[in-house]
Amino acid sequence: MPARVHALLVVRPDARVATDIRLDRVLSALAAQARPVDTLTIVLCGPHATDRELQRIAGESAAEAVITADRGTSFAEALALASRRLGGDAVWVLDQDTTPAPDALVRLMGALETAPSVAIAAPKLVRADDNDRIVSLGVSMTRGGRAVGLADGEHDQGQHDASEDVLGSDVRGILVRTDAWRALGGLDTALAGADEGLDLGVRARLRGGRVVLAPQAFVALADPDRTDPPVLGDRFEPVGVRRAYGRRTAQLHRRLVYAPPVAVPLHWLSLLPLAIVRSVVLLLGKRPSMIGPEWGATLTVLLRPAAVARARRGIRAGRSVSWAQLAPLRVSRVELRQRLDDDVIIDGTARGELHFFSGGGAWIVLGALLVSVLAFLSLLAWPVLGGGGLAPLRATVGQLWADAASGARPLGWDTQGPADPFSAVVAVLGSLWPAAPSRVLVVLWVLAIPLSALGGWFAATRLTDNALARAVVAVGYALAPSLLDALASGRPTLVIAHLLLPWLLWTAVAAHRSWTAAGMGSVIAVAVLASAPSLAPALVVLWLVAIVLTAALGRGRGLARVVWLLVPSVIVWAPMIWRRLGSGEPWALIADPGVPLPSGESTDLARRVALALGFPTAGGSEWGQLVDGAGPWPFLLVVPLIVLAAAAPIVSRTASSAVVLLIALSGLATAVAVIGIVVTSDAGTGIAVWPGAALSLYWLALLASAALTIDALPTRARLRAPLAALVMTALAVSAVPVITALPRGTSAVTNGPSSTLPAYVEAEGRSGLDNATFVLTAAADGSVVTDVVWGETSALGGQSTLRSARSSTDAGDAEAAELTAELISVPSGDAVARLGAHGVAFVLLGGTADGESDAARAVRIAAETALDQRQDLEIVGDTTKGKLWRVTAAVTDRVAASAVDNARTAAVQIGVVLIALLLALPTRRSLRLNRRRPRIIGARRVPGGGLR
Repeated sequence: MPARVHALLVVRPDARVATDIRLDRVLSALAAQARPVDTLTIVLCGPHATDRELQRIAGESAAEAVITADRGTSFAEALALASRRLGGDAVWVLDQDTTPAPDALVRLMGALETAPSVAIAAPKLVRADDNDRIVSLGVSMTRGGRAVGLADGEHDQGQHDASEDVLGSDVRGILVRTDAWRALGGLDTALAGADEGLDLGVRARLRGGRVVLAPQAFVALADPDRTDPPVLGDRFEPVGVRRAYGRRTAQLHRRLVYAPPVAVPLHWLSLLPLAIVRSVVLLLGKRPSMIGPEWGATLTVLLRPAAVARARRGIRAGRSVSWAQLAPLRVSRVELRQRLDDDVIIDGTARGELHFFSGGGAWIVLGALLVSVLAFLSLLAWPVLGGGGLAPLRATVGQLWADAASGARPLGWDTQGPADPFSAVVAVLGSLWPAAPSRVLVVLWVLAIPLSALGGWFAATRLTDNALARAVVAVGYALAPSLLDALASGRPTLVIAHLLLPWLLWTAVAAHRSWTAAGMGSVIAVAVLASAPSLAPALVVLWLVAIVLTAALGRGRGLARVVWLLVPSVIVWAPMIWRRLGSGEPWALIADPGVPLPSGESTDLARRVALALGFPTAGGSEWGQLVDGAGPWPFLLVVPLIVLAAAAPIVSRTASSAVVLLIALSGLATAVAVIGIVVTSDAGTGIAVWPGAALSLYWLALLASAALTIDALPTRARLRAPLAALVMTALAVSAVPVITALPRGTSAVTNGPSSTLPAYVEAEGRSGLDNATFVLTAAADGSVVTDVVWGETSALGGQSTLRSARSSTDAGDAEAAELTAELISVPSGDAVARLGAHGVAFVLLGGTADGESDAARAVRIAAETALDQRQDLEIVGDTTKGKLWRVTAAVTDRVAASAVDNARTAAVQIGVVLIALLLALPTRRSLRLNRRRPRIIGARRVPGGGLR
């Protein structure tokens, strides 16, 4: 038996309660040992080194020395300092969190004396607040170097008491022979505080020593959570991040130290690629907070070859056992799957059936599809939609994505800058039908109403499991005035935003629960804000409220997920934000993307009342088109819905009702505010921001509030069915004029052309955006409107708010105006040569239009005469778009912007969206976890297992 035991006690500044209490507790436990230690050395680190109370406690102990060290001193470094005073035959390693049982040292010494080959004896670490819960009893590792606790977290029933030999153990509480400790050089300081006991055991075994367990030697840990890093992401925990960094650093360091000499360079070269692969895996596993520690550990090990070389020399110096002899003590792949199956989740569910079919959801969507087909029957034969804010899409997928890239814009003389994020949305949609991208808008128009019903129904599942309440939301959202107006007037941006909003609600309200919801919600938020930038203020306010509620009610759990919701949107919008702020045009950020579409609507009281009732125009539901003198009664059709929505805070769940009404107020306030903001112009006509998207948000919140009211009504009152039927019937009647607009010929949507330019230009321009058409249009006041269209058409994805939403003209506008004046006034000069040098290949003079004024006709005839007389223009002929000329002078292709800068910007934007998509992909574990949570958000459990 070893004659003398030297205890080394390290006190570091990482305890969660008063350190003096912990130190006093461990000293009392040492004093109570049946076999007292012979020598005690205490190391005080960081602020503890100057703490008078700690110094007093340490001084009153039987310690032969009290050593002070810096705050940054690691556990291994502190032990190295104490080891200089080492004496005796065995070393007992302790820290401030350990409380050994009175017989712990006796049993450890008994295990150590079992055989001369035993170098280390490890105790059974248990929780101080639950001695039946094992914290650690032996550690092993996989072939890849992953540390695996052999009994961590298990309930102690003596199931491991027969175990003896192990590969390593937790370093706390171990008893080590002094000669082995000195030969091994103590703990490896490059391990970053993790896996130190495992590494020490491996090195001892390679020297021929053994590591044995002493299951009857109990050491209680006052802070057992420090042994295992928590699952990061629920809340921001710097301690957890540091611990994860330490674990990964230790694993990578040991991998390089234990590898055969030939494999070390390969392992070192694989560190960065492995970090990339693991980052993707961590995203898929919904653990994005581990990516930072992963890269930190990788770079640390990558830049510390000296530490690896030092550790390898130490192993090589005294090695007497081959690695093959350690293989039986390693954990196999099968054992690892059994021990660390991350998908082991308690069976059971707190989530009922969805009842999409039995609850009427499928029938509502099918009915909405039938209504939509009847309303838009003629669209099925149209290849392209036109009219209103509709425009053709590019002919190829490559050109669609070219419009979404930063650089030279497809409209304007020399407009350079970032693309509108909406261009990427158009590119995604067009890519769904590569053979004919414009056909996607036809399908979108036909499916808009049923898809709205589907989205509304699923959004309602977050609020209630009542079939009638869900039906009200589905039917009401499919018949939303903002959607129907957008379909009739041709506003694709609003249609897309309207379809996405319920899914944004469906994911965002559950973002605090899972990364899957947060990831998908962040992607949808990108598309919503790209289609309707005017929603940004409302969504930012709601996002901040969600952060506050998560921090307050959830104590920070899920906060990182909620914060992530708008991170991709900020990254995607960053180039445009930078451009607008740099030019002093911040209000232009909320400009409607796409084709500028004047509305002619006022901002008077009648318009604002209509907004409050959910209608984007003062005309309301347009019943006046069907019934002369309809008066205000059509507005009353939405009153039942508003009354039910207003009753929610009184009769339903207070918290849920308050949040829903806050969403409604945010949407309504945004709608009322934006109708007075004019940031877009078309041919000199100012265009206010359209309130449709904000009204869709407002309408969705009203429906959600009404659903809460219906859900809260007592069953015995038998009011649910009559009220739900009243609301749905009233909304259906209100929607009749707009739904029948296309068959009656009052819709702005038409069978559009495949190009806004003549067919000759379309055929010539399909190869790319290298050449442009100089388009001249005579205005009613006698002026001439000039536009420059690059490529085969003025495409929907090629529209740019950099041109439509600007406060002043630029040098390109001045040059285009100068060229226009010269072209239409004199038949000679170098204007055409300058056009060719800039890349303009065609000149188009807009044709006659219905109601053309005398001034416009005079200007058009004079311009046509001047252009016909030019020798450097070849007449192509009259077309349906006007008269066309071809430039006969040399035409120089357009100079492209810096591909490097554009690629860098695109890489960052695409990268963050890909990260969000990876987070959104569900895993088996996330699906099973979600089934354990109620589908309804904000409901309280009541006795019997139900929700209220």
